Amino acid sequence: MKTTTQRAAEALELLPEDMREPAVAYLLEQAEKFRALKEQITEGIADVAAGRISEWNFGEFLREARNSNIK
Repeated sequence: MKTTTQRAAEALELLPEDMREPAVAYLLEQAEKFRALKEQITEGIADVAAGRISEWNFGEFLREARNSNIK
């Protein structure tokens, strides 16, 4: 059975030469977004475990925001 990396390399070989570089750039961009999201999720889970979060009432937040702008 082929690895994902081998299959990706084969797929890139099937593309015309001028499309390969943009395809690789797109994959790298998506991988970076995934890495950042994974890092943020890990950070959020750590915050939950450490008790650094609280319930958030969006309606109350909006009321406070509106009242703080009125002077």
